[in-house]
Amino acid sequence: MQMITLRKALITAACLLIGSIGYGQDKSIPKEYYDAGTLPAELKTDAHAVIRYSADDIFVKGPGSQTVKHHSIITVLDQKGDDAGEMVMFYNRKFDTYSNIEIKVYGATGQLLKKYKKSDMYERSAVNDETIVTDDRLLAIQHTIPSYPTTIELVYEENITSYINLNSWMIRPKADVSVQLATCKVTVDPAAGFRYQAQNIAVQPHKDTQGSSKMETYFWEVKDLKANKPEENTLPWQMQQKVSFAINNFEYYGTGGAMDSWQNFGKWIAKLNGDANVLPPARVEAIKKMTDTIKSDKDKARFLYNYVQQNMRYVSIQLGIGGLKPFPATFVDQKKYGDCKALTNYMNALLKAVDIPSYYAIINAGTNAKPADLDFPSNVFNHVILCIPFKNDTTWLECTSSTQPFGKLGTFTENRRALLITEDGGKLVSTPKSAIEDNVFDSFANVSLKPDGSAVAKLKLLSTGEYRSLYTGMESIKMDERKEYLLRSLNIKQPIVFDLKPSVDKLGVKEMNLELLYDKFCDMKVGDKQFLKPAAFDLWHNTFPELTERKNDFYFEHPMKKTCLTTIDLPEGYEVESLPAEVKLKFSHGNYDVSYKYDKDKNQVIASSAFKLSEQVIPAAKYAEMQQYMEEIARSQSKKLVIKRKA
Repeated sequence: MQMITLRKALITAACLLIGSIGYGQDKSIPKEYYDAGTLPAELKTDAHAVIRYSADDIFVKGPGSQTVKHHSIITVLDQKGDDAGEMVMFYNRKFDTYSNIEIKVYGATGQLLKKYKKSDMYERSAVNDETIVTDDRLLAIQHTIPSYPTTIELVYEENITSYINLNSWMIRPKADVSVQLATCKVTVDPAAGFRYQAQNIAVQPHKDTQGSSKMETYFWEVKDLKANKPEENTLPWQMQQKVSFAINNFEYYGTGGAMDSWQNFGKWIAKLNGDANVLPPARVEAIKKMTDTIKSDKDKARFLYNYVQQNMRYVSIQLGIGGLKPFPATFVDQKKYGDCKALTNYMNALLKAVDIPSYYAIINAGTNAKPADLDFPSNVFNHVILCIPFKNDTTWLECTSSTQPFGKLGTFTENRRALLITEDGGKLVSTPKSAIEDNVFDSFANVSLKPDGSAVAKLKLLSTGEYRSLYTGMESIKMDERKEYLLRSLNIKQPIVFDLKPSVDKLGVKEMNLELLYDKFCDMKVGDKQFLKPAAFDLWHNTFPELTERKNDFYFEHPMKKTCLTTIDLPEGYEVESLPAEVKLKFSHGNYDVSYKYDKDKNQVIASSAFKLSEQVIPAAKYAEMQQYMEEIARSQSKKLVIKRKA
């Protein structure tokens, strides 16, 4: 969901000190947590903010009722820790309320500078670019921090009367935050079937039973957790340290369910969906007639998928239990729109009409999003896709996209676990992992140099997979922004004229054609010599810092193959003085090759380069090898072609 913050105008620091200094500290908490001067030196190392004190008290009254009390004190050390001044609280207007919200801001020595309450916060619907109507809302405020260190105290109480998941205890949200003291207490009815799972931290609770009430209590405590330097291309779920909570029995909008196994949660989803995938008999007959000349089931599925892409549109409406329950297939068939649940259910209904079995599948979507845990059933899902179990050829469909090719998921949902909703309940299975051949970028460039140093360059770009998705998505932005992105991302020399031709998209291949005009193409001219790059653009231009030791795996978005064939027509009266040497580089998960040739008869230079990455996840142990490999690519791409005027 989209985060919206409210920037409140603050009076100057001098006025604050004169008119607003006070002492509003909680007397039950040691004063040292409000005074930045008492921070231990080891907690400031590599930290932009320090959680001085955090206490969460969660009371689970039953399957459909929980109360959360939160109290935290965070000292912001510098500008990179400013997000501690942003408070955004999401809630559902039907069953979730916040109360007793209090935010206090303290100066370096613990003097009170500012107070906020719920009435000072901005409240609105939590709609975003995709969801136009929802029961979800947000409360938000942003305190602009004028000087450092600043300490921010937050207190609130949240009351929830309908839920599937319990809240998690977030100990540390990211690497560059340290923790002085954090505690969490969960009080729960044993009948709820309470479960927990620590992530990226080894911490165990103290468990007790409360006298005659028989309520169970779990208490966790973490002290003196030092910050770490963030590492490039890591994911939030790799770095966050938290304890996830779940219960085996839940109640959502008055509908009870079980989460003690993936199978039982799938049964609840199936019951919720009911007969939503049933179309009227007359419509079923019409669909059969649409496909009666198509021989194979897979070709029928392809035809129906294209039908959905061409005739339905994605619109997200999340009201009531409809946040999890799809609109009936009849609704989508008539209205021609739906969200991911509705469109997937509709595709399932179309296939059902022609006797092709398929499964509704819920999944945690987002590039490199964390896969669902086999051993910890919980509702970690935010999207729905479709699985067709053809014999020896399981096919997955992304039903919300009007451009995604049949049978291709893309980075949004590939390479993780989906929960199939089958006749026997939920079944957690893996989605496909894209291969190097799925994401291809092939480019062809012809550069015609003129004696005066000007040039005309014609480029043809062919893309599949994620590159195709990227360039297809570009069509929704302004032409100037498209050109700027292409110049920047491909590291193309700035032209004086840039003509981007209409693109062609056919059979899963996106073709783009560019024509560029330069008044000066060479990088440097010395006497009768010109120095220039022998390739129209760089296939790869990212380098990464050297590290003594990498702690986390390194994530690219996807495997890839990129090629570039550049032909340079030399101006009349010029010849090649020197060509760069060919380069062949290799590391455990990829290779890079570039070669150069001079055709004297045509007076042409031909540069051919290829970059391949076979794995998107590079183990931490392979980081140093990859880092050196990328540095060598950068050096090879900096080599110059030298041409000179003939004697």
